[in-house]
This record gives sequence, structure tokens and C-alpha cells, in this order.
Amino acid sequence: MKFIHTADWHLGKLVQGIYMTEDQRYALRQLVETVRAERPDAVVIAGDLYDRAVPPTEAVDLLDELFRTIVLELKTPVLAIAGNHDSPDRLNFGTRIMEEKGLHLVGRLQPDPKPVVLRDAYGEVHFHLVPFADPGMVRQMLGDDSIRTFDDAMRAVIGGIEAKLDPGARHVLVAHAFVTPGGQPQPNTSDSERPLSIGGAEYVRAELFKPFHYTALGHLHEAHYVASETIRYAGSPLKYSISEERHNKGFYMVEMDGTGSVKVDKRSFRPLRDMRRVTATIEELQTHAPSDDYIFVTLLNENPVLFPMEKVRAVYPNALHVERRPIASVQADADKREAAVPPSRTKSDPVGLFAAFYEEVTGLPLSEDKKRLFAETLTAAVQEAEEGETA
Repeated sequence: MKFIHTADWHLGKLVQGIYMTEDQRYALRQLVETVRAERPDAVVIAGDLYDRAVPPTEAVDLLDELFRTIVLELKTPVLAIAGNHDSPDRLNFGTRIMEEKGLHLVGRLQPDPKPVVLRDAYGEVHFHLVPFADPGMVRQMLGDDSIRTFDDAMRAVIGGIEAKLDPGARHVLVAHAFVTPGGQPQPNTSDSERPLSIGGAEYVRAELFKPFHYTALGHLHEAHYVASETIRYAGSPLKYSISEERHNKGFYMVEMDGTGSVKVDKRSFRPLRDMRRVTATIEELQTHAPSDDYIFVTLLNENPVLFPMEKVRAVYPNALHVERRPIASVQADADKREAAVPPSRTKSDPVGLFAAFYEEVTGLPLSEDKKRLFAETLTAAVQEAEEGETA
């Protein structure tokens, strides 16, 4: 069995006000050409097909174009799930009709999911499609009040799948989650990835995926494996923030033999435009060779630069951001920020911020139960606000 593992397309993505649709089409057509040349048995997309619940028309048209080519023209099944950026109900619409043609989309988690069964010379390979679902959804669906974290939810979902695994088949899990070796917090890989929850409850243990011969993950934008070489993130096809500058974007070609052992080959995308930093004085920058890349510029001039973006775009017409940081101030600014902002008060840790506020007001530390209650309440409020924006 040979299949492509890709994820996090984020069609309709805006970066600094610029739609990435042209760049996405350029990259994903390379994936289509790989399908045309190598004829894999399937294409797996592990969530976040779109960047938002209500994508722009251009993004919907691009997904339709890609699916039409892969499924109808090249007769290759596509197996895709909803990620945390997608609308589950929109992806679910008409899925039973499309399955007859080889397009398997799972937007909303079902209490008794059925695998997609593909066959090769060695027998059946069962693909278990687990779309993104927060703990509240899983708790309600299964009627299990003990489910409070994403790890709890994934454990319960996988437990139900594992109880019905066919021992004579090989098994692939497709999921969208933040998986770490021990289910403990680890730094995110990109500024463009939306947190799944507030307060550290988003992490899932890698050991939960042991029942499967291969686990195709989505959510984190850098390609890597977690704890085992059979538990992998494919990463996004493009750089969606400057924090991804050093990522090698692409997809995996996965080959599985009759015993379930896998061989993984990383394929890289050639971007239409790269995303990178340029650090120089304006005088140095004006001597650079012109480039259409997406550029984040740091100017090292000690004195203010008049009309900096105009001057930068004369060399880099797709420059996205310009800031001035004189050489002498770089280290001073870093030291000042480190001294001024306590670790518990960064905006990336709202629970820590609330705990510090609570202790200042009451003179007492915030208990773990109250931290957990605050995190759950804030997560629910954020989700309700996002749903309201897309209603």
C-alpha cells in the first residue's frame, strides 16, 4: 500500500493581509503531479483543509479543482478529516454521495465510526478517520463526564476503535491533535497554529497511537515524528508565518508492506515565493538583487528612515513587514523585555496571567481546581465567540 500523507493546507489563508491562494495552488499542483506520476493508492489529508470555518470563494474553488483532478481524473481516493480551523458540518455535507467516487470526508466525529477499507496485494488496510473534536464534544457524545482534556478525549475515541480492530488487517489512524511524547506541554512550532485549548489541556500522549501501524497527524506545521517514526506530522505545504522560516515544507510518501511495516519518504514543495527575514541597513538593502519573496525586514539604521516600506518594496515588492531596530538597541530591548515581563504574565499563558492577578488581589495563590475551572470557562468562551463570528 502506498499513500500520500499531507495536512494543514489552510486554503484561504491570509498572511499580513495577503491571500496565499496563488502560492497554495502552485505548491499543491506539485502534489497532484506526484499523484499523476506515481499513482499512490490514496491521498490522506489530516485536517485544516481550510483556514477558517467560512472560507473565501477562491479557496473553495481551489479545493474543488484539486479534488476533481485527484479523485475523478486520476481515480485516486482522497481521505480527509476536519481540523480545528474547518467547519465540521460544511465538510460533512454530501459525503455519502462523494464516497462512491472515492472522496471520503469526515467533518464530525461519530460515536461508532467505520474505517475506510482499501486493498492491495497483501489484503486490507483500514484507515480510521478521526476529525478534530474538543473534549466537550466527546464527553457529550460518549456520555462520559470524566473526559476533561484532549488526552482524555483521544484515549476514549481510540479505545472505541481499538476494541473493534480487525486483527487480520493493517491499520492507519488519521487525526488532528497536538501530540507530544508524554502528553506534556512543549513549545508550539509556529505562530500560525491556533491553540486548541487554554491552560495546557490540549496535549495528547503519543503512546495512545500504539495500536496502529501508522498515524497520520495534522495541526503542527513542521514535519516531524513524535516518539516513534510511525507517528508523524506532515506539516503545512507553505510557510504561514515568519516563525516557520526554517521549516522544510512538503509531504510524505508512505509505503506499507504486508506486515504493516512502513517506509516514509519526505518530498519537498518548491514554493512560488519563499518567506524569509532580511536584516540590514537601508543602504545595504538597496544593493540587494530584487526578489519576489515574502520578506520580513529589520532595518539596522541608527536614525529614522523616511518612507521605509516604499524603499524596501523597490527591491522586495512583496515585503510584508518592516521594523527598525538599531544595532545598539537590539540587546538592550531584549534585556528590558525579559526583566519587565514575568513568565506568568505573557499573553500565551492566560491562566498564569489570571493566577498572578488573583494572588495580587486576594493575597492567596490560585488553587489547581480554580485554575482548571478558569481554563475550561475561558476555552468555552473563546469557542462560543468563534462560532458566533462564523454563524
